[in-house]
Amino acid sequence: MRLATGLSAVLIALATTGSAYASSCTEQIATIERRLDSAGAERVTGKEPPGGPTSSGSDKALAQPPGGKPTDPSTTASVSGIKEARELIAKAKTQDKAGDVKGCEDTMTKAKERAGALP
Repeated sequence: MRLATGLSAVLIALATTGSAYASSCTEQIATIERRLDSAGAERVTGKEPPGGPTSSGSDKALAQPPGGKPTDPSTTASVSGIKEARELIAKAKTQDKAGDVKGCEDTMTKAKERAGALP
């Protein structure tokens, strides 16, 4: 009986650890992909994303992008930056599937920097 109880506890711990382990970078990837497929990214690149622009699906999202420019000009989005961000996301997906959480998170940080502040 003790063995069955102990085994159950170990299996539950592994199941919850495994899902938390992979979700952080997976969620970051999904978030940045939505940003790169947004109407704001379309305004920068001039191209509509496959399947049309997406929304964040958040009740906190703005109906329209805010007017004005970023306070830090180095964060302005560009066509080349968005392209680089998409390439980095592909790399991060590979790292995420391989279980390289640190590498994936580092790559996603670079992808966010390259994407810039989208309108």
